[in-house]
Amino acid sequence: MQRKVAQKGSVTVAAVTEVAAKDMRPALGVGALSARQTTVAPPLIEMNQGEAEHRQFPRAQLATRFEVWVDGEGGPRFSASLTSINVSVSGAFLESTFYLPLGTVLAVRFSLEPGASPVLARAEIVREERDNGAGGRSGFGIRFLDFSGQTEVALARLFVGMRLRAFAEEYLKSQRARSLPNELERVVDVLAAWELLKATTSAADPWQGG
Repeated sequence: MQRKVAQKGSVTVAAVTEVAAKDMRPALGVGALSARQTTVAPPLIEMNQGEAEHRQFPRAQLATRFEVWVDGEGGPRFSASLTSINVSVSGAFLESTFYLPLGTVLAVRFSLEPGASPVLARAEIVREERDNGAGGRSGFGIRFLDFSGQTEVALARLFVGMRLRAFAEEYLKSQRARSLPNELERVVDVLAAWELLKATTSAADPWQGG
């Protein structure tokens, strides 16, 4: 089966069947997106002020390329490349000027930095925002449903990696850590101390944005 690829700006929308067109609501057109993944390092981490069910999770203001597609019999029936505005462990907001129905389940693939292994997940479209000319943003929010191959660990490291590394390096210098018999015991001890920190010191909660 040949794939017909339509180029609009620098966005690629692959239509394997006509079902894709039926799934898409009337749109203003796909906005121009960079063909190369762009990231901001380090990203700004902030507490989520959006939907109540997601406010316990921090989010990163991160522009990175998301490959999204809708699976169908025999292969994808819709695919596109979009850029995120922000990302959290629970979901992301993707910049777009076309819209799919709320509740649509997408397969998504994205990397948090150049050369990093991609995060693979299924996600559901849970809301949309349309720019009505008032300078607002245009796109839709997705909620991650599940991940493949434990790739969610890379997503978690976006928020805690630097702090966890600094904590581990400092803790491993302690007399207690040096007295443990092997590397595995030291790893377990560091993790226990990290969890104790989170449970007892809200001001230094590692999940809080800097």
